[in-house]
Amino acid sequence: MLPIEFLRQFRLGGYAIFDFVAVFLGMYLLAPLLSKLFLKLRLNIPKHNWLFLALPIGILTHMLVGNITPMTRDFLDLGSGYILKIIILLLLIRGLRGIKIVKKK
Repeated sequence: MLPIEFLRQFRLGGYAIFDFVAVFLGMYLLAPLLSKLFLKLRLNIPKHNWLFLALPIGILTHMLVGNITPMTRDFLDLGSGYILKIIILLLLIRGLRGIKIVKKK
């Protein structure tokens, strides 16, 4: 068994805990860089907002590239996954709060 397979065998609600840790750790490390990048595009996105946007961005990215993961599949399923849909929607709303457009100086 490969180490990644071993790490991904631990699950919470059908989703690999390792994937959550990797996503949030990666976003935590990239948040300062992303905030500076978007500030040049005149969008002030606080660093902590990136953590809230991690899962919604991940689902959107997986949909765009056509890589349907279990969470993406559950999110797109119209007949079930309502709790997941509510959580993703709340994360999206919380992540978008506090984003400001910076006026030119």
